Amino acid sequence: MIHESPWLNLMLYPAELDYSRSRTLAPTWHNLETCVRATDEPWNPPATDRALVYVSLGSLGSADVPLMRRLIQVLSRTPHRYVVSKGPQHAEYELADNMIGAEYLPQTSVLPHVDLVITHGGNNTTTECMWFGRPMMVLPLFWDQHDNAQRVHEAGYGMRLPTYQFEEDELVGAIDRLLADEHLRSRATAAGQRLRQPPGTRVATIGEPVLRGGLTSGTATA
Repeated sequence: MIHESPWLNLMLYPAELDYSRSRTLAPTWHNLETCVRATDEPWNPPATDRALVYVSLGSLGSADVPLMRRLIQVLSRTPHRYVVSKGPQHAEYELADNMIGAEYLPQTSVLPHVDLVITHGGNNTTTECMWFGRPMMVLPLFWDQHDNAQRVHEAGYGMRLPTYQFEEDELVGAIDRLLADEHLRSRATAAGQRLRQPPGTRVATIGEPVLRGGLTSGTATA
């Protein structure tokens, strides 16, 4: 349930992914689209001539050790390099030779360096990927993640697969198609450039006009 303020309501969802709306929102609603932090520590990518893919299933997804082990097993048989956010159960599984990772990674410092993101579709990661112009392979777990995964898929900024039922060749084929799709890369880059001019943090701080609105699972009220 959304609790609407009579004075000011802020939401975070890129217009590229938002739903069309049959009923206009009240003028108290303003869509910042993204609100990406700039406080993460710097991160240097590994030297490689292969595609670099970031894997992050969030705190809860990465705590599912059987899921992470299967994902690592499948990805280990691909020719790409991977950066894995291992999460709270990081000591319970090992990464493959084509991977690096840690319990925690400075996500907003990692994203500019990768070619694709495998994500659970949480609202922060989804909006951050759009802000940096990165295509997504979404494996949703619960709540807003299913909605975000569907919007990414429908809007053509990536693909979604069933997190616990995907076949190995299905996931590998989807990753290869996304990495090879130059049109997708171009669209994602353009979306990121638009979202950064101006960024949502600046809109919220100095009150610049917000031209687009959209109420989604990522909504915040004030």
